[in-house]
Amino acid sequence: MGLLSLGTPLTWEDTKKVASQVRNHGITQFLHTWDRLKDKNGDELLWGDEIEYMVVALDDKTKTAKLSLRQTEILAKLQQIVLNISSETDSSLSIAVPAFHPEYGRYMLESTPGSPFTGSISDLLAVEKDMRFRRSLAREHLKPNEIPLTLTSFPRLGTPGQFTEPYYDPRDAVSSHSLFLPEEITNPHARFPTLTANIRRRRGSKVSINLPIFFDEKTPRPFIDPTIPWDRTIYPEDPEAKNGAALVDHIYLDAMGFGMGCCCLQLTYQACNVTDARRLYDGLIPIGPIMLALTAGSPIWRGYLSDVDCRWNVIAGSVDDRTEEERDLKPLQQDRFKIPKSRYDSVDLYISEDWRNRPEYNDQTLVIDQCIYNRLRQHGIDDLLSKHIAHLFIRDPLVVFSEMIDQDDTTSNDHFENIQSTNWQTLRFKPPPPNSPIGWRVEFRSMEVQMTDYENAAYAVFITLLSRAILSFNLNFYLPISKVDENMARAQGRGASQSEKFYFRKDVYSPGNSPKSSGGSSPVDGPRPKDRKLRNCFPPLEMPENGVPKGPVQEEYEEMSIEEIMNGKGDSYPGLLGLVWAYIDTLDVQGEELSKIHSYLNLIRRRANGSLQTPATWIRNFVRSHPSYAQDSVVTQEINYDLIVAIDEIERGIRPAPDLLPEDYTGGEVDGGTIA
Repeated sequence: MGLLSLGTPLTWEDTKKVASQVRNHGITQFLHTWDRLKDKNGDELLWGDEIEYMVVALDDKTKTAKLSLRQTEILAKLQQIVLNISSETDSSLSIAVPAFHPEYGRYMLESTPGSPFTGSISDLLAVEKDMRFRRSLAREHLKPNEIPLTLTSFPRLGTPGQFTEPYYDPRDAVSSHSLFLPEEITNPHARFPTLTANIRRRRGSKVSINLPIFFDEKTPRPFIDPTIPWDRTIYPEDPEAKNGAALVDHIYLDAMGFGMGCCCLQLTYQACNVTDARRLYDGLIPIGPIMLALTAGSPIWRGYLSDVDCRWNVIAGSVDDRTEEERDLKPLQQDRFKIPKSRYDSVDLYISEDWRNRPEYNDQTLVIDQCIYNRLRQHGIDDLLSKHIAHLFIRDPLVVFSEMIDQDDTTSNDHFENIQSTNWQTLRFKPPPPNSPIGWRVEFRSMEVQMTDYENAAYAVFITLLSRAILSFNLNFYLPISKVDENMARAQGRGASQSEKFYFRKDVYSPGNSPKSSGGSSPVDGPRPKDRKLRNCFPPLEMPENGVPKGPVQEEYEEMSIEEIMNGKGDSYPGLLGLVWAYIDTLDVQGEELSKIHSYLNLIRRRANGSLQTPATWIRNFVRSHPSYAQDSVVTQEINYDLIVAIDEIERGIRPAPDLLPEDYTGGEVDGGTIA
C-alpha cells in the first residue's frame, strides 16, 4: 500500500462526474513520463519484497484467537521506533531500517525493507534476516498476548460472535453493508471506507463471492449455511443473500474485507530499461499461476473448510465493481463496455515487442478504450503498450479526493496511478514515478504469504534468480493467455499442486540460445568470468537471419504437473529449478552462500514433488486431525486457537513441522534477524 493521500473523498455520484477527467489527465501524465523516460537505460537491479502480517490477540484461558484492531496504535509505535533506530545509527554505516505501512484491514501491517536490495549475492541472501528482523521488531512492540502472523486469510473472519478484539457489530457496516463484517474491520483512513462503499455503489449491489464447501463425512448435504442472517433488514442489500446471491453448497462472502483483508507476498524488480521491463513482465506471466498453486495457503473461509486452497478468486470478487451491464447480465445502455473480468484478476495481454511474442499468444478478446488507444498511438507509442494502457483505462476511478482533482500533469502522476493502482493483476508494469531516480519496474503479485520468513525468503530468492535466468538466457515461456487463465483457475483448487496439471511450454529455449550458448564464452576470449553480482542489462535476442519456422501454437505447449514444471520433464525441459541452477552456474557463489541457496531451492523442489506440503494442505490436515473436529467442515473457536498457536510456534521454531518444513529449519526464536 502506497502513501495515503489526505483530503476529502468524493461520493460515488460526484466521482462519476470527474471520471473522464481523471482518465484523460492520467493519460497525459503517462505521456509526460514516457517522453521524459522512455530512453532511460542502464539502471542497476534494485528489488524488494512486501510482506503483510495480521496481528492476532490470543486468550489462553478461553482458547480464542481474535484479530487485533490496533493497527493505528501499533503503526505509530513502530514508526517512532524506526525513527529512533535511524537517529541512533552511525550515518556512515548506511543501515537501512525497515518500514511499516497501513493496509486495508485494521488488523494488518505491511512491511518492506528500508531500502531496496541490490544485485549482490550478499543482498540476495540477506532477505531472510531482513524479514526476520521486521517480524521481531513488530513482535517486540505488540502486547504480550499479540502475535504478528503471516497467514493468507484469518480462518474465522466473518463468523458469528466475536472474531475481533474488541468486538464490533456487523449491523453497523455502513460502507460495505456486509452481513458478517463490521465497519471497524476497515482501516479508518478515508480512502478505505470510500473504496468499499464506492465499489458497492458502482456495482449496484454488494459484492458476491461463493466458495465451494469442502464436504467431509458429516457435512450436511445440501449445505445451506445456518450462520447467514437470512432475514436481516437493516440495509437495502440485505435480501440479496436469500434472493440468490448465497449459493447452496457454498461459503458466501459479501464484502471487500474478505479479499483485501488477505495477506500476500509481493516482489518488485527495477529493470535496466523499458524494453527489459516488458520482456520480464511477459516472461513472468505464465509463472504466476504456478507460484499461486505452489504457495497455496488459504483453505478456510468464514469458519468453514472450503474446497479451494487460494485467495485469488476471493479478492477478485471482493473488488468486482462491474455493473450488471458490464457483467453481460443486461444489454449495454448506461455503461461503455462489457468487461469479462474483475479489476483484480490475471493479466490479459503480453506487452513485449520481442519477436518471439506471436500475435496468437494474445488470444483473448481485449476490451480497450479506443479513444485512449488512438491518442497513445498518435503520440508514437507502439500497438501493444497502447493496448495495455487503454485496457487498464476502461475502468473508472474509485476514490477521488476533491483537493487532488486539479494537478500539474508535468510533475504529478496521481491520476495515472488512480487507475493503474486499482487494476490489481498477477503482474504490474510500473512506469517510473515523477521526480525520482527509480526506473521501469515489474511487480510479481500472485503468491500467497507463507507462515515463516524462511519460506517467504525462499520464494523471493527463487523468483529473483528466475527473473535473471529469463533475461540472461532469453527464455521463452510464451503460451496463449487463455491457457494462463485456465491455469489460474486450476491453481486454486484443493491440492492443486499435486493433483492438477497445468499448461506449460515444452521448449523454453529460443532458437540458437540455451544456457550454454548464453554464457558469454567465445573461441577467442574464452569463458566469461563468473559474475559476483546479478546483472540487470541484457541485449535483446536477435532474430535468426533465416527466420524462425512457426508451427501451430497448440504444438508448443502441453499439460504438465507442478513437479514436471519445476523439476523437469525428459531430456529437453530442465524445469524452472534446473534453469535457475544453470543461471547460478554463471555466478561466483561461495560455499556457504551456495549452501543457503540450495536450502531455499530444495524447499521449493520438495513442495513441488509433494514430499513437503503446501501451507493449505498442512492447515487442512491440522483441522481434520484435531481432536474436537466433528468431520462437518466447521472450524470452531478452539480449533482456530490451536491452529494459530501452532503456526506461531512453527514460525518461532519451537514446534517441529516435518510435513511442512525441512528438518533443519531454525525459527525466529533462535534467529531474530538483522538489517544491513
